[in-house]
Amino acid sequence: MPTTPNHRTRTRTDTRPRLNLALQGGGSHGAFTWGVLDRLLDDDGIDIAGLSGTSAGALNAAVALSGYVNGHAQGGVGEARRHAQLALRDFWQDVSHHGSLFSPVNAPALDLVTAPWGFTTASLMQWTGLLMRAWSPYQVNPLNLNPLRDVLQKHVQVDALHTGCARCGIPLFVTATSVRTGQARVFTAEALSLDALMASACLPFLFQSVEIDGEPFWDGGYTGNPALYPLIYRTELEDILLVRLNPLQREGTPMRSVDIMDRLSEITFNASLIGEMRAIAFVQRLLKDNKLEPGRYKGLRMHMVADDEGLAGFNASTKFNTDWPFLTQLHRLGREAAERWLRDHRDDIGQRNTLDIEKVFLNRPQP
Repeated sequence: MPTTPNHRTRTRTDTRPRLNLALQGGGSHGAFTWGVLDRLLDDDGIDIAGLSGTSAGALNAAVALSGYVNGHAQGGVGEARRHAQLALRDFWQDVSHHGSLFSPVNAPALDLVTAPWGFTTASLMQWTGLLMRAWSPYQVNPLNLNPLRDVLQKHVQVDALHTGCARCGIPLFVTATSVRTGQARVFTAEALSLDALMASACLPFLFQSVEIDGEPFWDGGYTGNPALYPLIYRTELEDILLVRLNPLQREGTPMRSVDIMDRLSEITFNASLIGEMRAIAFVQRLLKDNKLEPGRYKGLRMHMVADDEGLAGFNASTKFNTDWPFLTQLHRLGREAAERWLRDHRDDIGQRNTLDIEKVFLNRPQP
């Protein structure tokens, strides 16, 4: 893996298309999103209009925007993109050095050698997973130690997040879940903070809740993974690109308790996204049939970058793996997925949907 961003030699001479980006969470699988963003920020990529992220998606967005704003101040848009790429690379390198960013413990080196990236064959991780469900983080981690805060303090500049919209026209929306109400809270503009990012990535079986303004919060994936409605109602652009990490389908029925819990977690973290997609598809269908007043409803154009085939071999437990070769493999898969999408659909931005919501999310085959 190169130590500098991979810039492509060819450059499009036409206007760069603009997209809102919606970034899913998924632990260390967020390195796939790093690869996607790395490719989109290349000289023949796209311009970012707005960012909505949850958990690892929020971390990617905050790090990229921090770099972007700093680069923009130094040399304009081109320099901003390069700074964003460098910021993302540095962040994920730091994640690999800390190791325990997404889990209180790591697999032993022997298991990383003998297991193909997965921890389900590592007895320590299996027992740890069961332990985390039997004992709360208030019991096993009473001091509430979390290396994520130290990493974020190093790689995220909160002032840059506050001014990202004003200086560069890129608002950031970060979703967390209120423990008390069970509702999503979207942090943006001056409400963005390191605590908001910590809350968005706070898995309740692993870490204590994050308190903001006297309210405890858990991972935003329970209520918006990622939340699309801020991009719909708080930005003018009609094109949204979803970067999806979590598989919608898995073949076979899990038999072991750890596999059952992992699949339940995936289903839970996809539920809010499927609900939003159902609502978008419904409005799109009504607009197409002239049953709604077009001026009152936004005719969204939805797009998606994903790689179910490439990520198929990585089960849910690998979201704790922060080994550098694993992260760089995910980065490569993300760049390649974004490259394929740009090659096939770059010219569709601003023109038409490239995501069939009903077929992909609602299991409704089109005639």
